[in-house]
Amino acid sequence: MSSKLRLALVQLAVGKSKLDNVSRAVQKIKEAASEGAQLVALPECFNCPYGTQYFAEYAEPVPGESTEAIKEAAKENGVYVVGGSVPESEGGKVYNTCTVWGPKGDLLAKHRKVHLFDINVEGGICFRESDVLSPGNSYTTFDLPQCKVGIGICYDIRFAEMAQVYSKMGCKLLLYPGAFNMTTGPVHWELLQKGRALDNQVYVGTISPARDTSATYIAWGHSTLVNPWADVVATTEHEEGIVYADLDLDYVQKVRQMVPLGSQRRGDMYEVVTKK
Repeated sequence: MSSKLRLALVQLAVGKSKLDNVSRAVQKIKEAASEGAQLVALPECFNCPYGTQYFAEYAEPVPGESTEAIKEAAKENGVYVVGGSVPESEGGKVYNTCTVWGPKGDLLAKHRKVHLFDINVEGGICFRESDVLSPGNSYTTFDLPQCKVGIGICYDIRFAEMAQVYSKMGCKLLLYPGAFNMTTGPVHWELLQKGRALDNQVYVGTISPARDTSATYIAWGHSTLVNPWADVVATTEHEEGIVYADLDLDYVQKVRQMVPLGSQRRGDMYEVVTKK
């Protein structure tokens, strides 16, 4: 079985028309497949503007109109698709949800954003996803012929424990559809990717919407793939486009042999015990 994987990260321009957004995503999946991509990943909130004022308005069931379109695109083009995320409505709640589709149109996984983006950076940005969204409560993986893949959404990347669990579960690639902003993006976006990749000796890909300076929330862009040695394999600026990267999953094991963190971990040392 080949250890090679061609990955496409779609940095999508997202506007207020759900129909246009979804149509553009479908077209980009087709374009990526024509360039030999085997796995295509979309950004967070690929079908609507990112913002608490939009989530409830654009929310739909899963499967729903947006995810059904992605399902058909995966099937028609014979590729795996990580469907970024959409606002999902279920049981009177709204979730930030990623669906993963196989090349036969089968639903392989569904991930609800676990860590909600509630921050208040003085002089920068104040944002509270929890005003509208409910959190997911599970880890999400799926299997490719080449490797197991773990899924997080945006703010999930800041929580190192989540990536560590995915690594222990056997993942060699972690994908984070995300929409960092103009405050956190310049300083933390690439740094967090490198940190998660280096600590867990895995490939890490992030997929952002393209930057729209007229939006109420302006995305940083810079969709990127980092390898297990923390090298940037492929990246872009902030415009709409597709980032292609060719992964060698055997390289994960090579790095783990060179720096054997797995066998050197001191599990006996990492539990905090409070003395009474």
